[in-house]
Amino acid sequence: MANNDFAKGFSPLWQPHAKVLVLGTLPSVKSLEQQQYYGHPQNAFWPIMASLFQFDSGRDYVARCAALTKAGIAVWDVLAAAERPGSLDADIKRESIQANPLNALVTQLPQLKLIAFNGQAAAKLFKQHVSFRADSALASLPKKVMPSTSPAYAAMTRDEKRERWSTLLEYL
Repeated sequence: MANNDFAKGFSPLWQPHAKVLVLGTLPSVKSLEQQQYYGHPQNAFWPIMASLFQFDSGRDYVARCAALTKAGIAVWDVLAAAERPGSLDADIKRESIQANPLNALVTQLPQLKLIAFNGQAAAKLFKQHVSFRADSALASLPKKVMPSTSPAYAAMTRDEKRERWSTLLEYL
């Protein structure tokens, strides 16, 4: 396995008052280069979040993260690490998958009302690789699949994606 094919994710962005946890799959090559969630310039995540929570998507990364967590949004990925040549989720080598300890994070978010998956791939990986007890907080939380903000998902326009993502506001 080539080292540049092994992607290791970031620490979660969160505050204890978070009400929505957005879960992606694993950072893209561009995100890993920049050491930023949703670092690809064509990814719609930051423009959509900025529109929903009234902050400037052109602000520096630390300021964007602070605005998002202040709004009650936490961000993490389903996977902690995996081998993946390139950035496509379809290319993740299933035998190399290491899931994040989502149970541990959720127990620190007493006001959490929703887990929102950033795309179908994140939801699928969650179902396949995240273990939790049936009576855990993770099991009892509502889960919602949102349209992927990735530039690779072109079936919807950015405005259509924003409209769907705006449904998160009802949980805040």
